[in-house]
Amino acid sequence: MDPRVAVSPQLSGGLVAPAIIARDLRRRFGDKTAVDGVDLQVPAGQIYGFLGANGAGKSTTVRMLCALLTPSAGSAWVAGHDVATDPIGVHLAIGAALQATAIDDKQTGLEHLELQGRLYGLRRREISRRIAELSELIDLGDALRRPAGSYSGGMKRRLDLALALIHNPSVLFLDEPTTGLDPVSRFALWDEVRRLNRERGTTVFLTTQYLEEADELAERVGIIARGRLVVEDTPDALKRRVGADMVVARVDGDTEVAVRALRALPEVESVDVAASEITARVGDGPTAVTPVALALSGAGVPVESLTLRRPTLDDVFLAVTGRRMAGVEAGEELATTGGASR
Repeated sequence: MDPRVAVSPQLSGGLVAPAIIARDLRRRFGDKTAVDGVDLQVPAGQIYGFLGANGAGKSTTVRMLCALLTPSAGSAWVAGHDVATDPIGVHLAIGAALQATAIDDKQTGLEHLELQGRLYGLRRREISRRIAELSELIDLGDALRRPAGSYSGGMKRRLDLALALIHNPSVLFLDEPTTGLDPVSRFALWDEVRRLNRERGTTVFLTTQYLEEADELAERVGIIARGRLVVEDTPDALKRRVGADMVVARVDGDTEVAVRALRALPEVESVDVAASEITARVGDGPTAVTPVALALSGAGVPVESLTLRRPTLDDVFLAVTGRRMAGVEAGEELATTGGASR
């Protein structure tokens, strides 16, 4: 069966075809393998987070899905179009805001949008309508009439997002869209992505190195390492796989007494000690904080601080890849043209 119609509107229940499908997708650069057999399926209308360190194969995968790079093997369909045999169909159906923005500092934001609309074959009236809609979405206001060279980094990112959306695509690819942005600009872009998905039903394929970003935005997350998709699930399900919540107590007293008191609690699964910091692993963190505090007080151990720590996507990343998200191992970055291995 053609995977493009594995779930189709004709099947009943209002189900729609997946927006993105990849089957054993591979890409080699000489003797280096950047993507090594990726399988994934993204339902229409979903925000999908694609995580990986530099050199893991994120951007190479995105470039193949955007029909900008031909797969060495395997197959992929985006919005029903085969990336290998129908790249123009893919290009017309998607919007893409990749790592390098194609913005001319001498042109105004308005001129950029008008040109992009003409390149997609939109009529003048349709371009004006879309610019009016997008102006509200990206909130650039009067800045649209100023040269883009006067824009901040966050403003350029928002203009780049509008350029990707001018033709009202059904699928939007965002490749590390907030890299280098200040926190205010990053949060503003998050809000725009949520609104776009909620109000327009746009499928969003988001690659990022910021685990907080994926946790905030994505309904489902895939982690790629060394070219392979190693795990995939909802953020909450992935965090539950890592293990228990943790209640962390910094004490000013006898840690051995504190450990004995905590190990006697039925809520506590295990206890670890590092200097004056004691970590109690518990099944349900919020309900365990009070018993932990009472046990330490009853044992006569002064507590300097008591905090609840729940598993994060960084913990997931460490568990499935053996490393933290930040950084890249020596020699892991593939030497390819156009930075495709990122």
